[in-house]
Amino acid sequence: MIAVIDYDAGNIKSVEKALLSLGQSAVITREPEDILKADGVVLPGVGAFGDAMEKLHAYGLVPVIRRCVEQNKPFLGICLGLQILFESSEESPGVKGLEILKGRVVRLPEEAGLKIPHIGWNDLRFPNQGRLFRGIPEGAYVYFVHSYYLIAEDAGIVTATTEYGADIHASVEKGNVFACQFHPEKSSEIGLRILRNFVGITEEHKCTQSE
Repeated sequence: MIAVIDYDAGNIKSVEKALLSLGQSAVITREPEDILKADGVVLPGVGAFGDAMEKLHAYGLVPVIRRCVEQNKPFLGICLGLQILFESSEESPGVKGLEILKGRVVRLPEEAGLKIPHIGWNDLRFPNQGRLFRGIPEGAYVYFVHSYYLIAEDAGIVTATTEYGADIHASVEKGNVFACQFHPEKSSEIGLRILRNFVGITEEHKCTQSE
């Protein structure tokens, strides 16, 4: 079972629907016991960095998320869920993120011909091998909706990048923590393959835990 964390950040039902379409059992929840007993956890979200952190604190979910990571449970952040895994964002000065990964989130640059927010399909490059992208060719297109982007401190954790006025760190992986700035649940067959890879990672992890 995969737990989809509900912290009023939007875009949660579409993630659940995508997981269900893969034949995966999924539950939308903010109950700590449901999250901690899940085989894998997804932190989706659209909205503002500061509001998201306020809600996570209000629902007591910050220590739950930290415990999941400490337990090496497969964990996937999507869009805003990627950004709040890091230290800070220009969107909400003075607000600390979860600080599980090191890096900062900055606003997309204002450039002629580029609209902000960035909404649409962009191709991916793979600077480092990532388990989310097994069987997916470089240059595959995925769907983005964002005004801010990640600059990870450690380039070694960046598994996918794209260009939109800047070199965007589009996906990261460290241990069993994964995150995507784009929306796999809205990225057609490529997105479903990415989610299928995450489901496979949760199943592999579950097998190793039971040995």
